[in-house]
Amino acid sequence: MRTVLVLTLSTLVATAAAAGPTKKEVRILRDASAVVETLMATPDKSIPVDLLQRAECIGVFPGVAKGAFGVGGEYGRGVVSCRSADGRMDAPAFYSIGGGSIGFQIGGSSTDIVFLVMNPDGMKHLVADRFALGGEASAAAGPVGRTAHAATDVQLQAQILSWSRSRGLFAGVSLDGAVVKTSEEANQRLYGKETSAKTILIEHKKQVPEAARKFVQVIRKHTARPAGSEAGK
Repeated sequence: MRTVLVLTLSTLVATAAAAGPTKKEVRILRDASAVVETLMATPDKSIPVDLLQRAECIGVFPGVAKGAFGVGGEYGRGVVSCRSADGRMDAPAFYSIGGGSIGFQIGGSSTDIVFLVMNPDGMKHLVADRFALGGEASAAAGPVGRTAHAATDVQLQAQILSWSRSRGLFAGVSLDGAVVKTSEEANQRLYGKETSAKTILIEHKKQVPEAARKFVQVIRKHTARPAGSEAGK
């Protein structure tokens, strides 16, 4: 009886994964693409291009409810992509973000969150089930503008830089205390089988799925490094 139950549960999990991403997950990918395109449409009020070129990974969390950044709040959801050996951002993984006590920094009922992982040490945190920004991973509010020439030492040394956009206003935001967690079930649906963040983001063993192609195209365009560049190395 126990064997039958285990086999039944395994069959249900496999069937759910084969069904592909949910409508909400497809919408997250679509909205994440739109967030990046909108932010980069105004260079003087966007993420500095040189930071995008240096970044090892990018995370985009569209429409995160303000209530997610509080004790007991429901986590917002988004996607993270990291560079592969050819220097381009690769297949993404779903994550959630929330917790902490930073809601007071955010105007309006929701906000778009973008963060950049700036070095290999920051990347290591992405393979954990969960990690705290400002705790396990050093983090700082990112600078805004065409270049990062005015960035502070704290910003330049942080493993992760973050920004938010709410009511059309874009600014660096400190996410200290916020917790980032891998969305294992969403990743399983996206790739059709059980997989890990390490397999997707670090080992790059997954092809970009159809549902994520637009998102990957957009972030590749805005994070492309100059030919021959060793940025981030």
